[in-house]
Amino acid sequence: MRISTLTIYEQSMSSLNRQQGSLMQVSQQIATGRRVVNPSDDPQAASQAVQVSQALAINSQYADARTSARNALSQEESILNSVSDAIGSARTLIVQASSDTLSDADRASVASELRGIYETVIGQANATDGNGRYLFGGYKDSSAPFVRDGSGNVDYVGDNNSREVRVDASRLMPVADNGDAIFRSVHSGAGYVAEADSGNQGNVTFKGPQVVDESDPAYGSAFDITFSETAGVTTYSVNGGAPQAYEPGQAIRFGGLSMTLDGTPADGDSIRMDKAENMNTDLFKTFEKALAVLEQPAGTDAEKAARKNTMSSVLREFDNSLDNVLTTRASVGSRINELDVVDSVASNRSLNYEEKLSGLVDLDYVSAIAEYSLRQVGLQAAQQAFIDIKGMTLFDRM
Repeated sequence: MRISTLTIYEQSMSSLNRQQGSLMQVSQQIATGRRVVNPSDDPQAASQAVQVSQALAINSQYADARTSARNALSQEESILNSVSDAIGSARTLIVQASSDTLSDADRASVASELRGIYETVIGQANATDGNGRYLFGGYKDSSAPFVRDGSGNVDYVGDNNSREVRVDASRLMPVADNGDAIFRSVHSGAGYVAEADSGNQGNVTFKGPQVVDESDPAYGSAFDITFSETAGVTTYSVNGGAPQAYEPGQAIRFGGLSMTLDGTPADGDSIRMDKAENMNTDLFKTFEKALAVLEQPAGTDAEKAARKNTMSSVLREFDNSLDNVLTTRASVGSRINELDVVDSVASNRSLNYEEKLSGLVDLDYVSAIAEYSLRQVGLQAAQQAFIDIKGMTLFDRM
C-alpha cells in the first residue's frame, strides 16, 4: 500500500490539533479553576450544577429578604420602645395630677405636658420606614394610618392586616404590626376597668376593681352599680339585684371582684365595670379623656369626684395599653431572634450547596497539573515526530 505525502501531512496535523486541543482544555481548566468549563465536559455534572446554583441563588434571595425584615422589625421595636416610654411618662403625670394638693393651674400645666406626649405618640404611630411607607397602616402604607377628624379625634384609617415577608421557603413572617392592634387594643389577659357615668350628680368615687375570686360563676360578666336614694336612705344594687345599704368608704364584693366606694352618690348615679377589651381600648381616647378633665377646672364636689374617677379609669387604661405595647414589642423581639436562627440554618444550607457545587465543577489542581504536563509532553512528541517525518525522502536511500 502506498502512503502519499498528503496523507502523512494530514495525519500529522490531525494529531497535532488533537494534542493542542487537549492541552488548551487543561489550560482553560487551570485558568478558571473549574473542571466543567463547558456543559460538554461533563453533561450530568453540569446539569446538577445548574440546579444547585439555582438553589444557592434562592437561598441568597431569602437572605436579602431577612435583612429587609430585620431592618423593618428593628425600626418597629425602636418605635414601640419610645411609645412605651411615653405611656410611662403619661402615667406618671396622671398620678401627679390626681393629688388633691394641686391647683387647677398646676393641673393645666400637667395637661400641657401631657398634650406634648400625646402629640409625640401620634407622630410615632404615623412613623415611616426608609422608603416612605407608613409602618403601622397594614397594607395601606401609602398614607398616614392615624388622622384627626373634624372634632379633633384620632381615627385609624389603615387596614387590619400585617405586612409579611417570606424569609425562608417555609416561613412567611410579619414584619410590621398594624396600628389597630397596637394603639387600639388591649392584651387578652387585661382585667376589669371601671368607669363612672358621665351624668352622675353625686360625688361618689371608686377604687378598683380588684380581682378576688376568678372562680366565681359571674366572673367575666359586665357589672353596673346603680345607686338609689329613698327617704334619705342610700342603697346600691349590682345589675339590678337586691338593694344593699350603702356606706361611704365601704368595700363591696360581687362576681369575684372587690371595689371600694366613697363619697355621697345621688339618686340614679351609676358605675360600670367590664373586661378591658369591652371598654375603651383606644390609647388616643384615653389621652383625650385625661386632657379633658385636666384642662377643665373642677369647682363642685361632683366635678372633683368625676375628675378623680376619670383619673382612676385613665390609669387603668394606660396600664392596659402599656401591657399591650410591651407584648407587641416582645413579639417583635422574638421575630428578630427567629431571624437569627433562620440565618444560621440558611448559612449552613448555603455552605452545603457550595460544597456540593464545588464537588461537581471545581478542579483538582494536582490532577490537572499532572494532566497538563502529560499533554504538553504529548504535543512536543507529536511536533518532533512530524518534523522527523517531514524530513524523510527517498533520496536519502539512493
